[in-house]
Amino acid sequence: MNHFEYGPEGLACEGVPLARIAAEVGTPVYVYSRATLERHFTVFRDALIAGGVVDPLVAYAVKANSNVAVLKVLGDLGAGADTVSEGEVRRALAAGIPAERIVFSGVGKVRREIAFALKAGVAEINVESEPELNLIAEVAASLGLRAKVAFRVNPDVAAGGHAKIATGKSENKFGVSFAEAARLYANASNNANLEPIGVACHIGSQITDLTPMRAAFSKMRGLVEQLLGEGLSVERLDLGGGLGVPYFNSPAPPSPAEFGAMVGEVTKGLPVKLAFEPGRVIAANAGVLVSEVIHVHERPEGRKFLVIDAAMNDLIRPAMYDAFHDIRPVTRRAKDQLGAETVYDVVGPVCETGDTFTRDRALPTFVSGDLVAFMSAGAYGSAMASEYNTRPLVPEVLVDGDRYAVIRARPTYDEMLARDLVPDWI
Repeated sequence: MNHFEYGPEGLACEGVPLARIAAEVGTPVYVYSRATLERHFTVFRDALIAGGVVDPLVAYAVKANSNVAVLKVLGDLGAGADTVSEGEVRRALAAGIPAERIVFSGVGKVRREIAFALKAGVAEINVESEPELNLIAEVAASLGLRAKVAFRVNPDVAAGGHAKIATGKSENKFGVSFAEAARLYANASNNANLEPIGVACHIGSQITDLTPMRAAFSKMRGLVEQLLGEGLSVERLDLGGGLGVPYFNSPAPPSPAEFGAMVGEVTKGLPVKLAFEPGRVIAANAGVLVSEVIHVHERPEGRKFLVIDAAMNDLIRPAMYDAFHDIRPVTRRAKDQLGAETVYDVVGPVCETGDTFTRDRALPTFVSGDLVAFMSAGAYGSAMASEYNTRPLVPEVLVDGDRYAVIRARPTYDEMLARDLVPDWI
């Protein structure tokens, strides 16, 4: 469920018409629904509890949508944060999320980032390799601290909606192998600068079948039981994220309730706390990207290009992952023409053939000045945006009932250019 519905003034986010936001803030613009963010987090957490999980740590994956206002909305509900850089740790802290609810993951953490996380007192640093484990121990020793670590284990289970977002196979770069996990955990237990508190896994993103998750979680349960059987202390099992969302053109993914029930079955009786790292399932359907039609370019052979003012630098998922986003008319006039469809290639202004959102898509007949909304754009949209072609970053807006606020402003060209420094020897 989301809070984007048609009203008297066209498509609205909660009580605010998107056309009003477009007129006052400009396009392209990302618009998020606070009510949807809150509902999705609450439904996910409550489904785990209903499945028998006691006091789960639901650490929202900051990479999905890292705006501090979004993080604060979720943090105020009790969410933790799954982070993969010092910058993301800083964002979570700035949003008021306590350090003891922050997980620090990522395969290439550098000394500076590790030191920052340790001094901040994060809940755990997820170790992805033996060299990284040695570096964490070295940094902790230099600071006179004991690092709480969990071992991210690669369960060699394939999952994910696209090869570029599958992370659980042995050929992927993430995590230590099962063959070395127990040895590394034991070694860490004997290191005065390390405090191993658990194990973790994350097998992919946009997973629409619980079968691979059940297989991976069962393997992780076996590992926990092995470690406990060897007399080692295990406090937490982090089962990652990855639960898919409905992107309109794909089969309905398992519900949070089905996911929670499966987790409860697999982990029943295991004497450890559970952690989760959902991102897309919370943020995706809580946001849209609103764009204006510049014009329609019709070729003599009949192909029609719907040229809009959003581009691949604003929403890169279609170019990078061949991702599908439902495209809806914002204004009533266009919506009322749903029966008069035209087949378009929807493209942006960036000087790349890859700046194509979709090809041969039947849509309402649009004219210059109409507004379109890319649905399910709240995750991996603004977070992956860039200033390619010197296009300003898209602003972000958060709606709460009948009010809204700009939570990231569109930079001016002067602000963008001021970041470039010309040496005095040129």
